[in-house]
Amino acid sequence: MAATSLPAPTFTAASDGRVYQNHPITLLIDQCSSVKHLKQIHAHMLRCGLLSDPFSASKLVGLCALSNLSSIDYAEMVFDQIPQPNLFSWNALVRAYASTSQPIHSLSFFIRMLHHCRDRPNKFTYPFVIKASAELLDIRLGKGIHGMVFKAGYSTDLFISNSLIRLYADCGCLDMAYQVFDSLPERDVVTWNSMINGLIQNGCFEQGVNLIHTMENSGVIPNDITMISLLSAAVKKPDLELGRWVHSYLRKNSIKQSLILDNALLDMYSKCGSMEDAREVFDVMKEKDVVTWTTMLAGYAKLGDFRAARDLFDALPSKDIAAWNALISAYEQSGNAKEAIAVFNELQQSNVKPDEVTLVSTLSACSQLGAIQLGAWIHAYVKKDGMKLNRHLSTALIDMYSKCGDLDKAREIFESSERRDVFVWSAMIAGFGMHGCGQEALDLFSKMQEAKVMPSVVTFTNLLSACSHSRLVEEGVELFHQMEHVYGIQPDIEHYACLVDILGRAGQMERAMDLIRNMPMAPGASIWGALLGACKLHKDLELAEYACKQLLEIEPQNHGALVLLSNIYADSGKWEEVSMLRKRMRDVGLKKEPGCSTIKVNGIVHEFLVGDNAHPMSKEIYMKLEEIETRLKSVGHVPNKSQVLQMVEEEEMQEKALYLHSERLAVAFGLISCGPAQTIRIFKNLRVCEDCHSVFKLVSKIYERGIILRDRYRFHHFKQGSCSCKDYW
Repeated sequence: MAATSLPAPTFTAASDGRVYQNHPITLLIDQCSSVKHLKQIHAHMLRCGLLSDPFSASKLVGLCALSNLSSIDYAEMVFDQIPQPNLFSWNALVRAYASTSQPIHSLSFFIRMLHHCRDRPNKFTYPFVIKASAELLDIRLGKGIHGMVFKAGYSTDLFISNSLIRLYADCGCLDMAYQVFDSLPERDVVTWNSMINGLIQNGCFEQGVNLIHTMENSGVIPNDITMISLLSAAVKKPDLELGRWVHSYLRKNSIKQSLILDNALLDMYSKCGSMEDAREVFDVMKEKDVVTWTTMLAGYAKLGDFRAARDLFDALPSKDIAAWNALISAYEQSGNAKEAIAVFNELQQSNVKPDEVTLVSTLSACSQLGAIQLGAWIHAYVKKDGMKLNRHLSTALIDMYSKCGDLDKAREIFESSERRDVFVWSAMIAGFGMHGCGQEALDLFSKMQEAKVMPSVVTFTNLLSACSHSRLVEEGVELFHQMEHVYGIQPDIEHYACLVDILGRAGQMERAMDLIRNMPMAPGASIWGALLGACKLHKDLELAEYACKQLLEIEPQNHGALVLLSNIYADSGKWEEVSMLRKRMRDVGLKKEPGCSTIKVNGIVHEFLVGDNAHPMSKEIYMKLEEIETRLKSVGHVPNKSQVLQMVEEEEMQEKALYLHSERLAVAFGLISCGPAQTIRIFKNLRVCEDCHSVFKLVSKIYERGIILRDRYRFHHFKQGSCSCKDYW
């Protein structure tokens, strides 16, 4: 388009606002198809004064604000160049801002409009102001706008009323939503869908389903949006039968199928655990997108059918990052961290670039395995790629470094985070807690309060856990009471379990029992498990038998409960009871989870089971164990034979049973394979026993080596003959 080809008008004031609607430049606005073209039109309008025509100017503002050719900032710049913007121009900006990530600007623009626009807001203004209020969950503002709607005479306008129903439902005010719904003389399908979705969104599933029948009786035919709301209800309950009823309704009533509806069906079946039904839908779908494939992947993974998930992934016609993320996340969330990392390594060999979701999932897998080298590589990749360290990545990195034993690095990430939301604070508190730094966790919580960040239920779980690991009994009790009275957070069963653990570890068994008796909910498995663990620490056999009985009534297949009670019997020398429990476990097919320890050397993870001789260096490892035992005896170490959990009469065999524990094999391998200045990092799936804990303290002194051991519950930093837990774990 040549700049000289467009004639400049001789401008005169317009009486009807549409004098220039047929001007060549104004007509070009409808034909605009590129940013370059848009800017050329804008420049011509500035030169010839056409922005002074409200109609022409509003056409340009509408194009800038509501199309994908421009940014909202550019639209506002154009708007500010109009001498007297009309109502359409004001509405265009209000509407555009309502759909951004900062809807508060829509409301600010609306207030500016009330002061400067010659016309009053109309029925095209209010729906988007209401939408902005809903996005902000600002019920007070929403009610104020509702009042303005009523005074302006728009209370029966369907578009506005539908927006009000969604506003009140989003804010949890179902009574107000229904009041608007019930007051309407006429309702369209959007009205019904808004009310049905509001009910389902707020957990009123039955009322939502019943309203659909009322909708049909009133002569309004449900559409695909109605069905998607119902499928959402089936997922949230979860209710497979409701989902199947919706699917049947779709077939019988010939509701138009769409990709979104098919994907909603897939999502419902996969999340309700019926992958056979999901596969039937998948196989007949005419159109599939990445959501389709990833939903199926996640569904198979959730059921543990990783072969089907992998086969589906391999069958993907094209693998974008969302598909890779689905498989990595599926493995990671199901505890298959090794497989998650293997898929991440595959991704690196492809031409697909990892995104934030990829890195967060892989960092979580590193946390599970203690794979600090890969975690640190991802951290370096984030820096090199110039990725912004947002709250998701910051939280994942803090969690990874904490769980891999590098608390200083976790603290460094926390300190460098520009925006610290509740997730970032909670992750750092958890890091301090698992490393036995309870006071540091409490100090950080004080700083969190000073920063005016509201704690969450997870924050308090992490705080209470930190108190438990550091013998901060009264501090933990005080925090527990503050939850509801100061922060308005109702303690859930996990918080009660943490407090039982705090009291039990400290030997305050009666106080723990009083708490359990006075709980507002029935004690769950986590409560009795915490009490049983405390009984093991303090050798309270009578209470242990009671706690174990309660636990097995809730979870009959809980082998851990029987193993713990067996350990307590063994501590008391009651070998007949130990034998009876072992027989009971064999009779019902329960097996004790085998102890497993891992150590990573030169990028390779080495895994050891109790009494393991499968390692290629087994001969050297057992020779090193013999050397360790000799040196331990030379400094006066006497094995704690109460840790031998089977009836072994010969003293020599009792000692051998102890030094075959998986963590001892791992530390022997570490002493052989790690450099003299290198910290030995070991990860164990079970709680470390008292004898191995004593041995590791002595080994750290005898061999002058730092050892970090992460067991099921916490970290132990061994250095110069002492442990960071101060023998309280």
